[in-house]
Amino acid sequence: MTQPFYVSPEQLMKDRADFARKGIARGRSVIVVGYRGGIAFVTENTSRALHKISEIYDRIGFAAVGKYNEFENLRVAGVRYADLRGYSYDRVDVSARGLANAYAQTMGAVFTTESKPLEVELAVAEVATSQAGDQIYRLGYDGSVAEEPGFVVMGGAAERLGALVREKWTEDLSLAEVLGLAVRVLGAGEEEDGSADRVLAPASLEAAVLDRDRPRRAFQRLSVPALTDLLPAAEQG
Repeated sequence: MTQPFYVSPEQLMKDRADFARKGIARGRSVIVVGYRGGIAFVTENTSRALHKISEIYDRIGFAAVGKYNEFENLRVAGVRYADLRGYSYDRVDVSARGLANAYAQTMGAVFTTESKPLEVELAVAEVATSQAGDQIYRLGYDGSVAEEPGFVVMGGAAERLGALVREKWTEDLSLAEVLGLAVRVLGAGEEEDGSADRVLAPASLEAAVLDRDRPRRAFQRLSVPALTDLLPAAEQG
């Protein structure tokens, strides 16, 4: 009689976490960062159809890294959650915190009960009437959720790029300044002398903002001409 194959719970969770982290690290980084007029989302993405940045509700945006089919299913679920809650109660009852909690429950359940975890990492952001009220939440593959002050960097070399953003970011940056910062960081190489840095063209970027001054639908995608106008010539190649 053969003995059943046994894996300790600790080892099983570790293997799932390692698997998910490796999948997420293969994706290109996404930067979500606050500025005077709202919250900006920037990533390197040449596709005009397969978006990593999207609108969820009136003043709520969504960004993701990892496997497209998995985070697209989560995005659609988030839109349905927001629409149902807004219809059943009131539009003001739809919040980034509530959406982040719903995502955390779903992602945590998959991580602990399914054979394969979701290879995704999410950011949910909500713009307020003042910068002090803006909210940015980061959600891990295991359902962990954290509120990030000011900015978040996900995917790829997230820790290294996050440190670069932390060095230069301040709350009073303009949209042009924060876009320039994000593009420089996304193109930064590992060499300290800058020899490996890349210059990213506007056509290779996907960018959007949650504009604080828009009355309801705060989410707005930035077209290539708009990015060309906003980014300094030195950052366009």
